[in-house]
Amino acid sequence: MSNHDAQLNQEATEPKPIGYRQLVRAFRELPIPPGRPVLVHSSLSAFGEVLGGAETVAGALAEVFNSIVVPTFTYKTLVIPESGPPDNAITYGSQADMNKMAEFFYPDMPADKLMGVVAETVRRHPEAHRSGHPVMSFAGLNARQYLEKQLLTEPLAPIAAMYDRGGWVLLLGVDHTANTSIHLGERLAGRKMYTRWALMSDLIVTCTNTPYCSDGFNAIAPLIDPFVDKARIGKAEVQAMPLHELIETTRQLIQADQTALLCSRTDCPSCNTVRRLVIRLKNGIVPPTVNSHG
Repeated sequence: MSNHDAQLNQEATEPKPIGYRQLVRAFRELPIPPGRPVLVHSSLSAFGEVLGGAETVAGALAEVFNSIVVPTFTYKTLVIPESGPPDNAITYGSQADMNKMAEFFYPDMPADKLMGVVAETVRRHPEAHRSGHPVMSFAGLNARQYLEKQLLTEPLAPIAAMYDRGGWVLLLGVDHTANTSIHLGERLAGRKMYTRWALMSDLIVTCTNTPYCSDGFNAIAPLIDPFVDKARIGKAEVQAMPLHELIETTRQLIQADQTALLCSRTDCPSCNTVRRLVIRLKNGIVPPTVNSHG
């Protein structure tokens, strides 16, 4: 084979850049009913080359779906106090130097880079609204009715509101470790949530019912496969799933096995705390912790 033929072969097998129309067409082919709110988790780089970048993806989402919501979490607001409640997956009094570097939350604070550039692009959209949680805010387009449900005591309330309205989750090039809605299933199943503290409006505020580790969430994939619609856009795997089935499957799984979906890391303070509490419960030392929906 000549060098010229090899180059032609390579060009033929390499994915072409993705454009706005291709994204719109692909999103419309998903089985998400019209008018349903959609919670989007995404990785722009997973697509390969996208003409226009994150703005193109965000624009296509807004064109196809009536209401879109994205996570715009801001971990740099977190501080660790000298003392607090027990079994809280935290070492009190540690990271004093990190506390000095923490920043006060403000409405236009950029989302953590882990949220992805598409989420940040949605947040910066001139018609976007954002909830006011200093750690676990969400932003969205035509989604104020969901965002306004969030409280310092109920960070997952926007997802619960979308659940009540038949919402869907859309994973664009990311797996279930990014699927925040699984945390709501954990909460409904009675799994331990945590208390965290953050800087906001010249105060240190207390944020209760905060979820933690999601590193073990990919274990749910075989159980939800029957109702997950999968497609490929460019290089990215796209997964669309109804919130109701996702959250109910999670809830039932954890109620049947209180250690389900925990990660395998030996140094994970959150998952290790849950395991200790489960052992105590089995030994009759502590009663179960019940968390209510909403």
